[in-house]
Amino acid sequence: MNTHFRMPAKSVLTLTAIAAVLTSINAQPDCNGERYRYTSTHDNVSVSEDHVYGNNVTALGVNTELVFDFYEAVDNAAADRPLIILAHGGFFLAGSNDGADVVPLCEDFARMGYAVASISYRLGIANLLDLENELIRAVWRGVHDGRAAVRYFRKSVEEEGNPWGIDPDRIYMGGVSAGGFLAVHHAYVDDESEIPAIIDQSQPGMGGGLEGESGNPGFSSEVAGIFNVSGALKDANWMQPGDAPLVSVHGTDDGTVPYGSGSVALLGFNVTEVDGSATLHERAEEIGLTHCFVTIDGAGHVPHVTNADAYDVTLSTVAGALSSWICASYPNQCGGYDYTSEIREQVAAAVRMYPNPASGGEVTLVQSNAGGDWVARIRDAQGREVALHRGTGPQSTLNVRSLPAGMYVIDVEAWGWRQPLILR
Repeated sequence: MNTHFRMPAKSVLTLTAIAAVLTSINAQPDCNGERYRYTSTHDNVSVSEDHVYGNNVTALGVNTELVFDFYEAVDNAAADRPLIILAHGGFFLAGSNDGADVVPLCEDFARMGYAVASISYRLGIANLLDLENELIRAVWRGVHDGRAAVRYFRKSVEEEGNPWGIDPDRIYMGGVSAGGFLAVHHAYVDDESEIPAIIDQSQPGMGGGLEGESGNPGFSSEVAGIFNVSGALKDANWMQPGDAPLVSVHGTDDGTVPYGSGSVALLGFNVTEVDGSATLHERAEEIGLTHCFVTIDGAGHVPHVTNADAYDVTLSTVAGALSSWICASYPNQCGGYDYTSEIREQVAAAVRMYPNPASGGEVTLVQSNAGGDWVARIRDAQGREVALHRGTGPQSTLNVRSLPAGMYVIDVEAWGWRQPLILR
């Protein structure tokens, strides 16, 4: 696995602007060091299925309803949760929003505290003899459907009293394979001049300009960030400074969607030239866009579906980047980490740690039942031990002056206790 993390000066400014738009950490009690980054945040997930968000005409001229399945933690009653809209794979010919490529991700994102909508979108092509242009049209239908989904949720906040409990300023779009195409085109095709020339807007299901006619007009389809698993963009030059930040995961030996620039392949036949994840992140670096790119060496197409290690890398890479964008206090995270870490306070009645968040150089631990010697280990967001403190008895003060601002975990094994610590 190779991790490519770029945060040049321009990108730092971009991330700062994003954080300011969302809210400061002082107004974000949900950014507790665990939420949005660890599946230990919540235990049980519920899913409700087949909610209609729009409709439009397919490639075969059939009007079809567009639906989503909604995932949330059973004990997550927050009314302003970040929303992830996730699109499945299948080459715009097959696949479903309850497929194996997306359901585990939906469930784990919900455990982290996100609200998640796994969407359907229009599938199918009309002419197998014109596969290149048909694929471009299929991507365009998917983009229109994805934009209708974003608008649906904003409409539900404005007109229906926010029944899904989401924050309309924290909506993220992501996808796997074809869904990754949908997501990156959603974000970076934002000018009428970028509409492909072969798109005939007079044809049923193809009209409506950039926004399309799949439903919920009058609301914004902008998103706060994009994640892309094994997808591609037709032209990386469509990415411009100030666009939504991007996180991608891609196998270096992907034989379906190119890792860099090359041809999309279907059943061994080259279909059309695109810019894969590596090229997109080269472009992101060039224009100063906040981005995170992780490659899985030697992996083929969507390896997270069949390989547990690849799944762990994929989930943690996306969650690490998204949580960095959402929570200004979290350290920037690009790459795999142990997202299962149990960092909730386990003996709250007996242990206190203050202040937290801490802006000074000291943090005090109090364990009313403690006796004898004990050791507090301080680990960073990637699980690396960065400091150690030896204490005796029920109270001790930890010197944290040497640690940079960010999120850490304090671990006292003798007490069976771990808790996140935020340093400002």
